[in-house]
Amino acid sequence: MAKQASRPEAVRDLVVEAVEDMKADNVVVLDVRGRTAITDFMVFASGTSRRHLRSIADRIVELAKDASVPPLGVEGDDSSGWILVDLGDAVVHVMLPEVRDFYRLENIWAVEEDHEGLPGGDA
Repeated sequence: MAKQASRPEAVRDLVVEAVEDMKADNVVVLDVRGRTAITDFMVFASGTSRRHLRSIADRIVELAKDASVPPLGVEGDDSSGWILVDLGDAVVHVMLPEVRDFYRLENIWAVEEDHEGLPGGDA
């Protein structure tokens, strides 16, 4: 019998399914447990256009509601080039590539992962 995923992992998997369904680019999933109290996972994904951003965010919200995980909030809009969907256990950043490159949020949150176990990190 397969082990059932805990709620945070189930929410993470739901988000990954949604962004993959909508053909998001450059999807990065970070486990931030132990580094912040605000969420367990951060997911970053790029859209190819402002309309694509909205479609990705809408799909995340739709799948979350279907799974009885209503969003705590949706911030930003397609005109800003960045939409954040807060599902509690996972916070999703859907961004245009140029906005994502400017803020480089996943680099900030991934720093600890890059350096675990190796002096000087993997790079």
